[in-house]
Amino acid sequence: MTMDREQSFAKTGRSVLAFLPLTVAAVLAIFLAWGLTQDPGSLPSALIGKVVPEFDLPPVQGRSLGLSSDDLKGEVSLVNVFASWCVACREEHPLFMQLAAQGTVPLHGLNYKDQPDDAAQWLDNLGDPYTRTGADISGHVAIDWGVYGVPETFVVDADGLIAYKHIGPVNEEVLAKTILPLVESLRQRTADQKMRGAGP
Repeated sequence: MTMDREQSFAKTGRSVLAFLPLTVAAVLAIFLAWGLTQDPGSLPSALIGKVVPEFDLPPVQGRSLGLSSDDLKGEVSLVNVFASWCVACREEHPLFMQLAAQGTVPLHGLNYKDQPDDAAQWLDNLGDPYTRTGADISGHVAIDWGVYGVPETFVVDADGLIAYKHIGPVNEEVLAKTILPLVESLRQRTADQKMRGAGP
C-alpha cells in the first residue's frame, strides 16, 4: 500500500515537472504580448509629479551656459536627453531646431555620456536648439532622472516638477498633440496661481 502511494506521488511529481516549462512559457508569452501593445514613448516614470533631482552640470564644450536643477524653476520648459552617438536623436533634431527658432518653449539639453569634442561637433554641425546644455559625461544625472536611453524628453513645470516624460524621438504629432498642449496648460495653471496669490 505504501509502495503504491509512493509510486503515485512520484508519477504526480513527474507530471507537474513535465508541465512546468509549458506554464512558464505561457506566462512569459502573456507578458511579451502585453509589452508589445504598450507605447514605448509613454512608459510611466516614478518621477512624474516630483521635483527634478538636484544636479549642476557644466556646459557642453563650446557653450557658455551649463544646466542645473535651479535653471528649471520659474518657467515651463523642456529637457531633452541627447547624444552625438544616438541615431534617433538625429530624427528629432530638426523639429527642435524649428521649435527653438519659433521661441515656443525653452528647450534645454542634457548631453548623455558623450565625448566633449563629439558633442560640440554634433551641435556645431546640426545646429544648437538648446537654451542651456549640461554635459553629463558620467551619465549619473541621467540615471537620477530615470533615463532608460536616448533620446528622452521631459516637460518640467515652473515649480521644477517633472510633468511628463517621452521616450524615443519626438515627432510632430507628439509635439502638437501632447507636449505643447501640456506646456500651455502648465503655463495657464502657473498664471492662475499667480493671480490667486495677487488677489485681495
